[in-house]
Amino acid sequence: MLLSRSYPPAPDLAPYVRRHYVFDARLPADFLLIDKLLSEQAMVRILLEGDWAAETGPGEWSNFGPIPLMGPNSVPWRVRVKGPFLVVGIALRPSGWCSLFEEPASMIADTAAPLSDCWGALAVQLHDGVAGAAGDDDAIVAVIERIVRARLAALGNKASSDAMAAFERIAREDSTIPVAQAAAQVGMSIRQFERHCRTFFGHSPKVILRRSRFLDMAQAIRGFSEPSAEHLAALRYFDQSHLNREFKHFFELTPGQFEKVTTPLFTAGLKLRADGLA
Repeated sequence: MLLSRSYPPAPDLAPYVRRHYVFDARLPADFLLIDKLLSEQAMVRILLEGDWAAETGPGEWSNFGPIPLMGPNSVPWRVRVKGPFLVVGIALRPSGWCSLFEEPASMIADTAAPLSDCWGALAVQLHDGVAGAAGDDDAIVAVIERIVRARLAALGNKASSDAMAAFERIAREDSTIPVAQAAAQVGMSIRQFERHCRTFFGHSPKVILRRSRFLDMAQAIRGFSEPSAEHLAALRYFDQSHLNREFKHFFELTPGQFEKVTTPLFTAGLKLRADGLA
């Protein structure tokens, strides 16, 4: 059984961190689950227990060490879990990316790397501190926030981007908006907007909006939206063939097949998103 608990960041960290998570699954030792994840933001995952890995090539899997930085996805990423697992997650807001990292988000998009590659000794302190606090969620969050503040200070306590924060909201609330209109709303030229999106989000604005539209529809199919919202989500596509193409692009299934397939990890992520917790 998969249990997830989530916690908001402290007010001073809200521009940089969307949410803290604890994922706990008490599963049989011989249990094997292969599913997909589609993240709209970079995630730090602290692996405390279990065998968790992501597919890096056909038949090739890696866990990227005990504390991977996983980039935002343009398409779902296959992940594998064996047996029980305990993972602590930190969802990073795109608008705060450049306050925490010296490299653009595009360098980690659709892949992952050990957090220590970017944060050095702070990544080790984060892992060891969270591991030592395991079993006490309040203590886990306190460790995370202490390390995040230290990282912010190390990079000069740079402010997050108001323009990119505005686009975070736009992408969630109006994923059908034309790119030019979104750029105008955040006060940028199209070229500036494209460059900023790749730096902060890791992808182009077109990819970001397309992904958001797909996730809106996936939420409706999974029953996390009201029927009227499901109808409106369907209208976001030109016709049924367009809808089918989008689902095959993102999930390699038709909407009908997706409705029937079991996706516990992906579905848990959709539920968090629908509840405003992801």
